[in-house]
Amino acid sequence: MSIETRAGAMSTAMTLYRALASGDRDTINALLSDDFVGHAAAGLPLGMGGEHRGAEAMQRNLWWTIGKHFAVEAQPDALRLLDDGDLLVTGHYRGTARRSGRVLDAEFTHVLRFDHDGRITSLRQLTDTAAWVEAFDAEPLLETIDFSVKDGLATICLNRPDQRNAIDLRMGEESLVVARRVAADPSVRAVLICGNGPALTVGGDIGYFLESPPAEFGNLFSRMTTPFHEAFRILSRIDAPIVTAAHGSVAGGGLGYIYAADIVLAAEGTRFVTAFAGIGLSGDGGGTWHLPRLIGPARAARAYLENRPITVEQALDWGMISEIVPAADLRQKATALAVSLSRGPTRAFGRMRTLLRDTWNNDLSQQLLAETEGIKATGDTVDAANAIASFAAKRPPRFEGR
Repeated sequence: MSIETRAGAMSTAMTLYRALASGDRDTINALLSDDFVGHAAAGLPLGMGGEHRGAEAMQRNLWWTIGKHFAVEAQPDALRLLDDGDLLVTGHYRGTARRSGRVLDAEFTHVLRFDHDGRITSLRQLTDTAAWVEAFDAEPLLETIDFSVKDGLATICLNRPDQRNAIDLRMGEESLVVARRVAADPSVRAVLICGNGPALTVGGDIGYFLESPPAEFGNLFSRMTTPFHEAFRILSRIDAPIVTAAHGSVAGGGLGYIYAADIVLAAEGTRFVTAFAGIGLSGDGGGTWHLPRLIGPARAARAYLENRPITVEQALDWGMISEIVPAADLRQKATALAVSLSRGPTRAFGRMRTLLRDTWNNDLSQQLLAETEGIKATGDTVDAANAIASFAAKRPPRFEGR
């Protein structure tokens, strides 16, 4: 590579960093090739990680998203041309998160590739994603979920009533935020999931999807489901039992809030539909794992492939929900049930949840061993000692959750 080409690559890179710092969209567009592809580090907050095809996608999904939520600048420390002509840039992102005010100082490595005209065809980013998450996640303001903890009961209430609680990237991310809060709060002894407005949730927000060009749908759905699924993984492993109150239409990935629950109360007239076949998608929210186990593989296949709605009566008959209640009584009954569970033996509940979940993967011998280990662990709890003494004394037990 000639000296002129080396100098040109370094000059182009520095021009890019200056343009990013000033928000100079025209200069950025001039520097990036028509077939530009960006690769951002997996694990960045706000769904910024992953592949971004095209200059517009890179700016909207990564650079301008950074600018919206962080007052930060990419500061190169060293530039080195590699043998294959790529440019290796190392440096630091320095600044603050706008909402939390926390300082961000994260190392980065960028690898830039150029075409014959000297324009940038790709940028591959590695960075300390934990530093980004730590700066961003300082008690973020929730916009799509009402969350509270009172007297041991955590309430997760989906709160986009005008959109029938349709799920966008924000709700997916906030589901993870509240799941982490629940898991980190030892005072939580039961969880209630519910929704404001006419439906628990109608699934993915089609209007939100259409804000992105079709070529970006795949990456968008990946960014949405990553935090969404992590939320359900976390909720599946907490000790506190979960009650979900379902009403209206419950569809698509929103069925994940049903699958997350140990007990589901559903209002009369509630309908459940996978919905994915209708929009050409394969499914999310854990449905392909949960639904065959809840209603059987044959029924699950028809629910997915034929997009067959499941009535509330069918859902009860097939074991998908626990009880049908009058719509006017749903929230009150679900809350009362969750409150009652919050006064129970939380550690024992947690071990029960694990045993019931793992039974699908264990043979009988493994499950019997797990039960022995579980009853040993729960037998050592304060709750077990108090409850056995109360039983002998013919008085109601009082559980402390420990």
